[in-house]
Amino acid sequence: MTYTLEGVTIRPIKEDDLKRMWELTFKEENPEWKKWDAPYYPHYKMSYEDYLERKDKIVAQDDYWAIEVDGELIGMLSYYWEHQPSLWLEMGILIYEPKYWSGGYGTKALTMWINHLFNEMPLVRVGLTTWSGNMRMIRVAEKLGMTMEARIRKVRYWNGVYYDSIRMGMLREEWEAHKAKLRNA
Repeated sequence: MTYTLEGVTIRPIKEDDLKRMWELTFKEENPEWKKWDAPYYPHYKMSYEDYLERKDKIVAQDDYWAIEVDGELIGMLSYYWEHQPSLWLEMGILIYEPKYWSGGYGTKALTMWINHLFNEMPLVRVGLTTWSGNMRMIRVAEKLGMTMEARIRKVRYWNGVYYDSIRMGMLREEWEAHKAKLRNA
């Protein structure tokens, strides 16, 4: 399954993507993207050989997809179960390449991902968690019609500053209303 919207494609990760995914994620000690994606958690450089040991959790998975722009792999989308019996799903996105930040690529990728999740699963809600230092992620979530459901104050400590954890979410009916509003705009 593959989805494309205005030059942005999301799809399951293929074995051919592994070298590029490793270069984007674990080749460097301090990649630029890590300053925005939960920088309060440590990041470790990893050899390509060690990365390949994880390939069964990366290639052709329902919960971990690639983001491409004009055929170039630039990031990934994911989801995880906060509590699967009640269908409480959280999603994530990472655009690794700074040249693709603030260009609408993440918004397009998340639009397709949310649509995919609601279409493929009997979900009532999708959510994402970020931190107050990542204003771009908060703006994307708001642009997609998500609501700030929780702000846990001063629980993310990084570079001598406490930040808030931000939980955003959207109900299925809110997503349908958001899509209808876009169609009628």
